[in-house]
Order: sequence, then C-alpha cells, then structure tokens
Amino acid sequence: MEFLDALLDRSWLLWVAAALVLGILEITAIDLVFAMLAGGAVAGAIADAVGLSFVPQVLIAAVVAGLLLATIRPVLLRRLRMPPTGTTNSAALVGRSAIVLEPVTLRGGLVKLVGETWSARSTGPTFAAGDDVVVTAIDGATAVVGPLAPLSTTEEN
Repeated sequence: MEFLDALLDRSWLLWVAAALVLGILEITAIDLVFAMLAGGAVAGAIADAVGLSFVPQVLIAAVVAGLLLATIRPVLLRRLRMPPTGTTNSAALVGRSAIVLEPVTLRGGLVKLVGETWSARSTGPTFAAGDDVVVTAIDGATAVVGPLAPLSTTEEN
C-alpha cells in the first residue's frame, strides 16, 4: 500500500511516461490517435501539478484526449492527406517564357529557359533567334514552344 501511495504522490511521472510511450507509438502508427492520447496524458500531468487527486487527473486526461480526437485530429488528417500543391520538375516549366537562341521550327531549335539551354520545337510557326516564346509542353528533354501572347493594352481616347 505504501508503494501505491508513493506512486500516486508522483503521478506526474506516470503521466509523462505515458505521454512519451504514446508519442513513440505515434511515430510507428502515424494515425494521430496516439498523439492525441499523449496530449491527454500531458493534461493529466498538468492536473497533478495543479494539485488535483488521481481520479480528477484521469477524468481530465480522458476529456482532453477525447476533445483532441474529435476536433484536432480530423483537421490534421485532412491536412496530411492533401495532395502537394504546386508543380515540380518539367511540369513547372509549362507556361514559362523562353528566348529563342537558334531558330525553332517544327523539327527543332534551341531556347534559353530558366537560365538553361533547351532543345525545342515549335507548335506551328517558325521562331527566329531573339524571339520570346512560351513553353506549351515538355516532351522528354524538348521544350515545345508557341508564340508568347501579347500583353493586352488599352488605348486612350
């Protein structure tokens, strides 16, 4: 009985140990259940630090864990499961402007695209060296280019 009393006098250690174990389990599961339970355990440790007895500590830990599971976990799961935003690699080059270095025809040519020299081919018209073009697609290591849309201007009356 003395052991149990001594253990309950230091129940914050049990709560912290439980939070650590649950945190380690969360690393293996990555489902955010154990993380929310660890949050409840931390709330139990705080309840002990405030001076509450063991039963209220357990109740507070359970309520906090339940609230975290019901409110925070769904938000975090949606956030984790979102597809990555933005495009990367060659898809990020589509829509970028380029400068023609060597004439670009339907068969080939060279353009300077984001500071690099790319082989290129035209979508139709032929482009002379110095022309500004836009990348419409990337086909392997070849940039498919088309005419750069002119900027819209408004005329004053």
